[in-house]
Amino acid sequence: MTCLKAGTLGALAAILLCSGRQGSAQNGQQPDDFLQRVEKGSSESLQRFSEVKCAEAVHQEKLSPDGKVERVSDSRFDYLAIFSDSGGELTLNESRLAIGEAKPDKQHTPLLLTNGFAALFLVFHPYYASSFRFEKMGEETEQGHTLMKVAFHPVRGSRSPAVLALRGREYPLELTGSAWIDVETGAATRIVADVGNSLEDVGVKSLRSEVDYDAVAFRDPPASHWFPKRAVVEVETPRQHWRNTHVFTNYQRFSVSTDEKVITK
Repeated sequence: MTCLKAGTLGALAAILLCSGRQGSAQNGQQPDDFLQRVEKGSSESLQRFSEVKCAEAVHQEKLSPDGKVERVSDSRFDYLAIFSDSGGELTLNESRLAIGEAKPDKQHTPLLLTNGFAALFLVFHPYYASSFRFEKMGEETEQGHTLMKVAFHPVRGSRSPAVLALRGREYPLELTGSAWIDVETGAATRIVADVGNSLEDVGVKSLRSEVDYDAVAFRDPPASHWFPKRAVVEVETPRQHWRNTHVFTNYQRFSVSTDEKVITK
């Protein structure tokens, strides 16, 4: 699951992606062919993302009130994401095998831990699409790709793909932002999201995430899919400020096979 943890507010606990803990609400939007293709593209991205592994480098920073870097930490992992829809609820579990994980510093407040933001494209997944209002903002061209900028706003009372888990309670996050969608494939190439001032009651001034995706080519069989390239998560409280940068490289396909045998006495 997607998580964010920090050593403040009595442990600024966790942001959980794919929570699905609130009922869905219809947003009243009329069917739109393009947005339906984006939903399909999000479903395909989820499937493809579950079929690959990659290398993840994480750069953690703690910032001073004037924005200067006070502390840093770097770690590297073998990374893969596992999705399931058991019981009709979509969940995400991440596997991280440390390659060069930084040693814990017991003399300082723990740095921010962030997981799962690479899957921010789930705001367009059919499981969550009815939880948002979408607005097409016009086409742009970038590196030979035609992109449609789409703004998204949360529908109150609907399920959220992310929650803040704090002191034993869960607070659904009202994600607002913009996404740039490849018109040809319906896949997200960049997503920017924040929660505004909706978390001030629990001591969080701002939470902003930016995720860039890139087309990754495979040889056997030949294909190209959009996967997370870089995710930046920045969180600020009245007294603390963190920024984490995740970089994903070296994507490889993997497969899992099982062999079952029934022994009869």
